[in-house]
Formats: sequence, C-alpha cells, structure tokens
Amino acid sequence: MGILTVPFVRDRFTWLAYGLLGYFAYLEAVLGPVLPFLRDELGLNYTVGGLHFSALALGMVISGLLAERLVERRGRYGIFWAGGGGMAVGALLVAVGPHPAVTIFGAFIMGLLGTLLLTIIQSSLSDRHGEQRAIALTESNIIASASVALAPLFVGGFEHLGMSWRGALLCAALAWGAMFLGCRDEPVPAAAADPTGTSAGASTRALPSIFWVYWLTLVLGVSVEWSVVSWGANFLVSANDLANADASIVMTLFFVAMVIGRAAGSRSSRRLNIIWLLYAALGIGGAGFMIFWLAPVPALSVIGLFIAGLGIANFFPFLLSIAAGIVPGQSDMASARVALGAGLAILLAPLALGSFADQAGIQAAFGIVFVIFIMAVGAAVFANRFAARQNSRQAFALAEGGE
Repeated sequence: MGILTVPFVRDRFTWLAYGLLGYFAYLEAVLGPVLPFLRDELGLNYTVGGLHFSALALGMVISGLLAERLVERRGRYGIFWAGGGGMAVGALLVAVGPHPAVTIFGAFIMGLLGTLLLTIIQSSLSDRHGEQRAIALTESNIIASASVALAPLFVGGFEHLGMSWRGALLCAALAWGAMFLGCRDEPVPAAAADPTGTSAGASTRALPSIFWVYWLTLVLGVSVEWSVVSWGANFLVSANDLANADASIVMTLFFVAMVIGRAAGSRSSRRLNIIWLLYAALGIGGAGFMIFWLAPVPALSVIGLFIAGLGIANFFPFLLSIAAGIVPGQSDMASARVALGAGLAILLAPLALGSFADQAGIQAAFGIVFVIFIMAVGAAVFANRFAARQNSRQAFALAEGGE
C-alpha cells in the first residue's frame, strides 16, 4: 500500500460504522469493571466469574468460523443490525440475570452476535474505502479505544450516583436503539468485486497462504495486547508495589496511549507505507514493553507502559488492513477469520499467562509476553518478505505473458 493523495471522505455509513464499533468495544470491555459487582451479588468465586470472559471469547471464536456463511445467506444489512441488537440483548442478560448460568450465557451471546457486527464493520469499511482502508480501520479503532476507556468510568459513575452499575449496560443498549432508529435506512456497502472473477463474498475459494501468515502475526499481536490489558494492573501491584487503586488508575494511561497511538497511526497511514508503519509500531511497542517489564523503579515502569500502548495500539488495525488488502473480493471471510484469531488470542493468552504466573510469579510470566512479541516481529518480517516474493513472481509472470 503506497502513499495516498486522494482526500479521505467519511460518509454517513462510515460514521455509523465508527459509532457501532465503539459500541462493540465498550460492551466487550465492560465485563471487567462489572464483574466485581456480579461476584458480590451472585456470590461467585474467581473461577466462575472468569467464565464470563471465556464465554465471551468462545462466542467470538464460533462467530469467526460461521460469519461469512451467514452473510452469504442473510446479507450484510441483516447481519449488521441483528449482530448489534443481539449484543444488546446479551448485555441485558448480564445486567438482569438472577443466576450465573444466565449472565455467562449473556456474555456468550455478546461475543457470538457482537462479532457478527464486528465482521461486517471491518469488511464494509474495507470495501467502502478500498486503498484507503488503513485510514478508516485505524480511525474506527481510535473510537473503539476511547470507548474502552469509558466503560469503567460509566460503571463506577452510575454506581456512585446510586443508579446501579446496570445503568452502564442499559446505556449501551439504548445507544444501539438510537443508532438503529436513526440510521436503519442507511445501506450497508456491498462486497467489492473479486479481481479473480469469483463472485463477491463467496466462500468457495480458500484464503491464500500469505493471508494466514499475517493472520498469525495478528493473533500474536492481540495476545500481547490482551495480556497487558488483563494482567498489567496485577503486574504493577506485584512487581512495583503499587496499591490496587493506584494500579487501576495507572492502567488508564495505557488506554489513553492507545487512543493517541491510533490517532497518529491514522494520520501517518495517509503518507507512509503501512508495512513500515507496522515495523515502527512493533519497535515502539517492544521498547515500551521492555521498560515496563524490567524497569527498577515504578515511575519508569509507568513510562514504559505508556510507550508500549503507543505501539501496541496499531498492531490490530495495521494488520487487519494488510490482511484485508490481500483478498479484496473475500473481505467478509477475511474479516471473520480475523475475528476468529482475535477471539482465540483473548481466550487463550490471558489464561495461559495467569496459569504461569500462579506457578512462577507475574514477573517471570511477563517474560512469555516478551517472547510473543519477538515471535510477532519474526512473523511480520517473514510475512512481508513472503508477500514481496509473491508480488515479484506475479509481476514476472505478467511480463512474460505480455511478450
């Protein structure tokens, strides 16, 4: 993807997609701050409480396997609105469920149907904006990052106002209802034409091997992000002797850094090659993580956490943009498989890190995250070289065929 000179235009659907991605990200993140209240009210232990996150991630994995087939049968428009509405229903089940079986099922529905919405948002933005997809996908993830930061503020705010933490979930459901009533007549972009001649959106063609190499890189990147999100506060408490409340506040800096990083990434993608921007993100994220993990004093660790957030912020949007560009005629399938990869990372990485921390301590466990970082860099380098070799062979074949 080269330098772009055509102005980037945000039409009505683009803004709608941005808003609904923020809605998805908010509900995905709200389980964390809601869980202490659920545990107190329903008398849950840590294991049963943690099943809410597992159920959310399992729903994402299943949805990632099935999404493109559902889109073929029902169309993007129906899946777009049904996915968002289903996620609202799941959130309400979490809010009012009288038993953990109901609230865990609600979390599963949030992951399953919410990921259908996510799939359509990603593929539709990619198809609507074409070569400028990196801008749209990065901007949409800026909104997502800001929404994630709002989740704990809304939960705590409603509780402090005496209106119950449930208000944070009800607000999200009402937000979806408002967007549906105001924008239900807005058409959802159709799948882009496949340059190979296969019908748009068809799932009969296998995704190319280069897609899967970038997919692996994305899974590793999301694993790093969610390991820090899930266990960063615990690391600050155990390794840096911060109080629980102080560690939670410090983690807000990570989300602020992600918003700043994605804003910078969106602007940079208009002028610079996204492959080099991906390398820069990996380098910044890796350097920040090293400081966060190994700093001898808390202040340096906090600085490292902020720097890490600046880089980690762009792993997902940059890799999603690259992967979607490989298969422009199969954007629904590509988006679904990306959601599958993200779900697997969210399901497995924090769990594995927590299990290792129980055995060896959180400081040693974060060494696994550094190893994953190195693997992500290696996978990115391999993927880019593989893609360059494929492009060279294709160019040579076209030249030979033209003679």
